[in-house]
Amino acid sequence: MPTGGLTGGLVLRRAIRGQRRRVIAASLLGMTHQGCEALVPVVIGAAIDTAVATGSSEQLLRLLLVLAVLFLVLSTCYRTSARITEGTGEIAAHRLRLDLAARVLDPRGGADADRLPGALTSIATNDARRVGSVATVISYGVSAVAALVISAVALLDISVPLGLLVLLGIPPLLWLGHRISRPLERRSETEQERAAHASGVAADLVSGLRVLKGMGAESAAVARYRTTSQDSLAAALRAARSRAGHEGAVLALTGVFIAVIAVVGAYLAMDGSISVGDLVAAVGLAQFLLGPFQLLTYVNAELAQGRASARRIAEVLAAPVTVEAGHEVPADRAAGQLALRGVTLGALRGVDLDLPAGSLTGIVAQDPAAARDLLFCLAREADPAEGAIELDGTPLTSLDPDALRRVVLVAHHDADLFESTLLDNVRAGADGGTTSVERALRASAADDVARLLPDGGDTLLAERGRSLSGGQRQRVALARALAADRPVLVLHDPTTAVDTVTESRIAARLREIRRDRTTVLVTTSPALLAVTDRVVVLEDGTVRAAGHHTELLAADAAYRAAVLA
Repeated sequence: MPTGGLTGGLVLRRAIRGQRRRVIAASLLGMTHQGCEALVPVVIGAAIDTAVATGSSEQLLRLLLVLAVLFLVLSTCYRTSARITEGTGEIAAHRLRLDLAARVLDPRGGADADRLPGALTSIATNDARRVGSVATVISYGVSAVAALVISAVALLDISVPLGLLVLLGIPPLLWLGHRISRPLERRSETEQERAAHASGVAADLVSGLRVLKGMGAESAAVARYRTTSQDSLAAALRAARSRAGHEGAVLALTGVFIAVIAVVGAYLAMDGSISVGDLVAAVGLAQFLLGPFQLLTYVNAELAQGRASARRIAEVLAAPVTVEAGHEVPADRAAGQLALRGVTLGALRGVDLDLPAGSLTGIVAQDPAAARDLLFCLAREADPAEGAIELDGTPLTSLDPDALRRVVLVAHHDADLFESTLLDNVRAGADGGTTSVERALRASAADDVARLLPDGGDTLLAERGRSLSGGQRQRVALARALAADRPVLVLHDPTTAVDTVTESRIAARLREIRRDRTTVLVTTSPALLAVTDRVVVLEDGTVRAAGHHTELLAADAAYRAAVLA
């Protein structure tokens, strides 16, 4: 989906254009409904002049029949139009959510930069709903304008001055309504931003609740959320006051306008320029005009809020990608040889490293930032500022990110579990590889976790696996990574919450299950490093030492301190 130059206005136009058939159908039905409503006082006025005043029962019955037909048509059109417009809004919002989801899940990344997950959720729900509402109210606005035009024509037929008064008065009223909606638009955008931020902070705090309790930081977390929530509440109240002021001002203007029409009609009737029936029709039309004006007030407010939400959606859809998409695809049976040549990114400073195909390599990074940046480069969540990384001789930058991740799997330390069964979580990574789920469970010692659960592997896990302990979650996440059976697997501290005995068992099984597959362990665990073919030490963002684990323990004091501390 192209995102260059995307604006809020373009998002709104796309949402409306995508539903144009439904919008047109609903608008035609709405215009018919409003036209019939506008004709009701005209028919009543005609009945007074041609039937009541003359005493003609035949004329009265004929006009009553016309009224019945009008009410039948307007009620049918209203119900059908309302059903179509509501569906239009829901479909438009749904398609926006699909676009947002596709952008957030784009392998090139970038949409979630500087945005909390809760904020993205708010944009995909509240903002998408508001933009969808714009597609809904377009037909309301069209039908309201049609009602004003039909009323003006009817008043012109009754009296030219009355008709001209309506025709000349409507454009300034619409312009004033648009001007009055500007503050509401600005405050609605601020309200949505603050609400999204509050939602993101809440989701962030809930996800880290166990850690906060362990640190005794509940009071600080509550204070942070209270401040954020109060800011959101203040913004919502300002937007509500702005909307109330907008509606009040527009209703006051329309009330004065309708009163002027009624006064002019009464003056013309007293002057003898129009009949009693014409006066009744004119007063009825004046009262009827309140409905379309109220509808336009509602449409104006929805448009103001929709424009604000559309700008927020456009910011996500047009967010610059983190990595550019390559066009080459790795071979189905990639050997898995990785080479880093002068890689510089963040804490990394000109890293040169060869990871032979089928090797089991340990990487000890004393700076956590260096480990994080290395993982980002290998997963191609970020491209090096300088240097290059090659897979089997092909630069990663020339590979399609999605295809690359089917060959190279980087399992981050903070991997989340899904709200599903334990086995479903492990199977989520298996996509036809030769490593079975059972072997992955055994290698990660997650089979022990399954045996402890009430329903074994079919036990339903809570959101993000919170029903498991930290060590149990790590083992299930490791099993999922092993079951994926990628040619290259990069694991970051996969056993930090696992006891020593279990960790040693996992280390031995890990070497066996990944035999002849390229595996990288970014860790300081001596149990895991002991089973590697080679250990590489990163210090000050560059490779300082390399060798076997036992050799480094004997000869490198800094390595001993980092691994055995």
